Order: sequence, then C-alpha cells, then structure tokens
Amino acid sequence: MHPLRWRTCVTLLAAFLCAVCISVNFFSLPPSLEKILPRPIHLGLDLRGGIHLTLGADVDQAVSQSLALMGQDIRSSANDAGIRTRLLRHADGRTLEFVPHKHEGIEQLSNLLRDRFGQMAVGSAVSSGSGEKFQVSFRPEYEKELRNRIMDQTIRTLRGRIDAFGVAEPDIRLQGDNQIQIQLPGVTDTQRALQLIGRTAQLTFHRVRKDAEPGMIMPLGTAWYPYATEEKSLTSPSRRPDFSGGLILDKAPLLSGQDIVDARPAFDERNQVCVSIQFSSRGADQFERVTEELIHQQFAIVLDGVIQSAPVIQQKISGGKASITGSFTTEEAQDLAVVLRSGSLPAEVKVLEERTVGPSLGADSIRAGLIAGVVGAVGVMLIMQISYGLSGLLANLMLTFTIGLLFAGLGIFGATLTLPGIAGVVLTIGMSVDANVLVFERIREEIGRRLPIPEAVAAGFREARSSILDANFTTLLTAAVLYQFGTGPIRGFAVTLALGILASMFTAIFVSHLCFDWWIRRNGAVNSGLTPHAAADR
Repeated sequence: MHPLRWRTCVTLLAAFLCAVCISVNFFSLPPSLEKILPRPIHLGLDLRGGIHLTLGADVDQAVSQSLALMGQDIRSSANDAGIRTRLLRHADGRTLEFVPHKHEGIEQLSNLLRDRFGQMAVGSAVSSGSGEKFQVSFRPEYEKELRNRIMDQTIRTLRGRIDAFGVAEPDIRLQGDNQIQIQLPGVTDTQRALQLIGRTAQLTFHRVRKDAEPGMIMPLGTAWYPYATEEKSLTSPSRRPDFSGGLILDKAPLLSGQDIVDARPAFDERNQVCVSIQFSSRGADQFERVTEELIHQQFAIVLDGVIQSAPVIQQKISGGKASITGSFTTEEAQDLAVVLRSGSLPAEVKVLEERTVGPSLGADSIRAGLIAGVVGAVGVMLIMQISYGLSGLLANLMLTFTIGLLFAGLGIFGATLTLPGIAGVVLTIGMSVDANVLVFERIREEIGRRLPIPEAVAAGFREARSSILDANFTTLLTAAVLYQFGTGPIRGFAVTLALGILASMFTAIFVSHLCFDWWIRRNGAVNSGLTPHAAADR
C-alpha cells in the first residue's frame, strides 16, 4: 500500500474512533453497545459536587489483632500436636509468650513454629516464675508485607462498600502510609455515606471472663466492653445474659469475621429484622471448634467494640451459619449486611478531614472553564489565521482534532475530568499549536532558500520533528511526576496534560504532514497558498 494511503487510513480511523467516543456523551446508546464503547467522561468532585474525605487507618492495631489471631492458631495447632501450652500477650501488642506445661514442650513447640509458621520470629527460651517461656513475634519483612496488605484490603473493602452504596465513579487512593483519600461525586446523603464508609464492621468473638468484675483490677489481656442498648442474640441462648452495663472480655479474639462470605438482611422467629451471616469453610470449622470449647460458657459477639450479643453456648454449632438480631431498621440491617458482605475493615479508620462541595459551585466551575477554553481557543485561532493564512486554517483544524482526541482519550481510559483538568485542556489549546509554529517557520526558512515546495515541506517536518519530540518529551516527564506523586486534582491535571501532549504530537507531526502531502500531490510543486510564505512576504 502507498505510504500516503495507509497514513490516510490511520487518520480516518482515529477520527472515527474520536467521533464515537465523544458521541457517547451526547446520545443514549443501546445496552449492547454500552458494553464495548467507552463510558461518558466522568466529572470530578469539584465539578459535580459531593464529599471529599481523608481517612486515617490504625494499622498498628490491625497488626496487633493479626498477631493475636495467629497466637490462637499456633495454640490450636500445638494442642492438636499434643503440646499443652499457655498463651500470654505483651502489653505492646507486638509480642506473644508461650509457656509450655512441660519442659520438653519447649523444643516441640519450637519445631512446630519452624515447620508450620515460618512468618514468626522465635526468641530463645527464658526462665520465669511460671516456668520456661519464649517470645514470638512477626518477622520484620512479614510485618511490612502485612501492613501493605492491610492497607490494600482496606481500600478494596471501602471500594466494595461504596459500589454497593451506589456512588458513581468514586475516587479512592492511598495517601502516604496510612491515609486514604476518598472523593464521592454526586453524593447527597452525606451522613449515611459517612456511616457506611467509616464503620469498621470488625466482627470478633471473645471469651467472657467470669473471674473478673468491673471495679476490680482486671487480669492481663482483658478489657471492659460496653453492650448495645437493646438485647441482641446469636442463635437462641437459653437465657439472657446479665450485662450490668458491659462485660469483661479477653482482648484477643477467638474468631474474627474475616471469614464471612455472605451477609443478608432477614427476619428471625419473632419476625424482627436481623442480619444472617454465613462463614466460609475455614471460618465454619473455627466457629464449630470455638463453640465446642465453650459449651456452657458465655460467648460475646462484638461489632466495632460494642457487644451485640453474649449467649451461653449450649451445644456445638455446625454449618457456619449465625444471625445477629436486635432493634435494627430495614435500612440499618441493609447497611450492616453491606459492610459485612464486603468484608470488615482490617484496620479501624477515622475521618481526619471532610469537605463538601455543592453542585452549584461545580456548575460555576464548568461555566468558568468553558468560557476560559472558548476565549483561549478563539484567540489562538485568530493569531494562527492572521500569521499563516491557509496554513493557519490547517493548524486550527488540527487544534480542533487535538481537543477531540483529548476528550476521547479521557473516555477510553476512564479518566475523571476535574477543574485542574479543565486548566490542562486550556493549556493544551495553547501548547498544541507550538508544533505547528515550529514546522511552519522551518518551511518558511526552506522556501526562503529557494527550495522547491515539496522539498521545503519535507525538510520542514524533518528538521522540526526532533525539536517537537524533545520539548514534548520533557513535558510528558513532568506530567508523569505529577501523576505519580500528586493527589486527586493534581493527577487530573497530569492526565489531561499528558493526553493533550500526545494528541498534539500526533496531529502536528502525522496528520498535518499528511494534509500537506495531499495538497502538494493535488496542486503540484507550486505555492498554492497552503504552505507558509517566505520571509519576505511576512
């Protein structure tokens, strides 16, 4: 195929895709096409209105809880292997102590940890008043990986909750080591969104300590937990526990809600709204084991640090099914099911910053951005038209094509248009003609040297190409740095700037050159007005 033809095919294909991607913003498409075509351009928080949140995650507490659960797994594995041991927990929450009942258990437990729990660092055995013991903690490299995994899981859990809440195009990203930035465009029920997002939904199961009373010195590793104001129960306990304002529980949970695979609003035998939960196979086995160990003992179900129920276990509970009942409204049960089904947050989160943007402010921003874009585009087009005649008209057409490609790219990549993004569009309008100016001036110089028109055009594009690529490559590097280290609005500007640069290079180097070649092929080696005039005509 002739080079001119394949370049024409590429240009026409790009123009067709650009038109299709832009049209989805103005026309409703059949459902069959919506699956294959890009979605409409997303408007950011500053344009659409909504809420902006910065959450802080308590990663240290999550690591401490993971260590406690690991201690329960180690103790259970040791019991299965015939090694009887006591488990103690340091006040710093980062170290566990095991005290075997027999001297030979030290070596056996050490071998067990080495063979099955390679992520644990085992200290040397030391003598104490209660016998020989040794300390166990996470290895540093594993703890670092665990912290990263906790933050990733927190972000995924928050995204699942927000998607279930029905927020369109949320922006959720990690900020620093333990902070999360969330933008929710179009949210109107701010209070409910905050409750849904900020609720940790950490469902844990604790042993009730009957050997301690409020007001007494509590044993090591215990804490007082308040109970919910209304009676809530798991399954059907034989009697209602006597709360007296709260209960003293073991801090270390026997089981967590991380193995919940399903949670749904339901109705109990009294036709009261409840939340039915289903454990995974692993969680069901653990739940069965725990309830078997605690037969005729009190067992507390704690949600976000508040006791939801504290039944007396009458028999082993198999099947991994349970329910949380109480004075829930239908909406509360639905929200609780959402957060449990999407997974409990592995780390407690607190709202550090909250900002609300009204839709009227967004409308004003869009109006101001459109005015700035139109004024900038008209000014640039007038200057190019006056300075370069028909070549200036071609540059203006390339400018229109560049902006079309920019908005098509926003739709293809699912990027969000923000107020700084509009600034990037306006900046692209000014920068996109730079390449044309370089080419046109170079062609003028070659014509001034009495080169034939075809050779002057070819030399102009060839000599200007390196300058265009160098200048735009450095700007692309700047955009990449802004995207990597910037936050939401800055990233929006970086994405728009990068797409604008790529589109302008394509139109100025490839499409514009194609138009010159077609014009020369049609009109021959004469200056028919498209090529810029020589210096004497300026």
